[in-house]
Amino acid sequence: MNHKELLQTWLNALEIQHHSEHTLKAYARDVDDFLNFCQIRGLSLAAIEKSDLREFIGHKISYDQLSSSSVQRMLSAIRQFMKWTMHAGYVTHSAVDDFKLKRQPRALPGMIDIETIQQLLEQPAPQTPADQLLWYRDKAMLELLYSSGLRLSELQQLDLSMIDFERQLLRITGKGNKTRVVPFGQAAKEALLKWLNVLPQWGLSTSPHQAVFVTKQGNRLTTRQIENRVKFQAKRAGIAVDLHPHLLRHCFASHLLSNSGDLRAVQEMLGHSNLTTTQIYTHVDFDHLAKIYDQAHPRAQK
Repeated sequence: MNHKELLQTWLNALEIQHHSEHTLKAYARDVDDFLNFCQIRGLSLAAIEKSDLREFIGHKISYDQLSSSSVQRMLSAIRQFMKWTMHAGYVTHSAVDDFKLKRQPRALPGMIDIETIQQLLEQPAPQTPADQLLWYRDKAMLELLYSSGLRLSELQQLDLSMIDFERQLLRITGKGNKTRVVPFGQAAKEALLKWLNVLPQWGLSTSPHQAVFVTKQGNRLTTRQIENRVKFQAKRAGIAVDLHPHLLRHCFASHLLSNSGDLRAVQEMLGHSNLTTTQIYTHVDFDHLAKIYDQAHPRAQK
């Protein structure tokens, strides 16, 4: 096979493994760039050395002005592709397998405090019946985002069959088609039940495999529509923050971690495959850490 055929075979294998369309497009673009670079220099896959990858990355940084995160993403795609070619028997070794760049410090996520969250979730319902219905739906979405730390795509794909109201658990299929079970709180349960009880006012029924969050026409809300409704309700609550679903996920993780200290439990609920990803939240609430230190360390007090 030539380079292009190998790339397409690899992408087909990833598609079977249920990688998202967005991920496949990014992998295709990044690896194709590298293969074009190799082709121009007359390099076969077996002949690629670390110095070639270093030259390629240097070129992308210098001429394409790629950010550190974009470079790391590109490197990850190339390493995975080369590892696959080795395991599939197309090459005998991969010189770029352990190639790494020094990772830049990861930016800390934006955060809003618990009082602001309460201001958002406890705002009064609108006056008109039509707006009230929209608020009941939006409040259920907001409560779940904050109560369970769901990703935007996970909330958007939520069906009634995934909700266990008795045990207050959600069965979520997240990144990499991995399933996890996460709890939701009493406030989220009440908001969900309220929304489902008023849903028939739109002439819609509730069946097990129906989408939980829908439009007046009964269509599943798109991710963009959910984002817009989150921003709308933040504005209605008088919150001067660019609120988006992922920020509520950040708040869920930070507030839970600062009150529990259980990093692995937070990792499990977020659906992170690597604990390092979850550790970004350990920066939060230094006042809480100082309080724990003062209470626990034998030399903290006189």
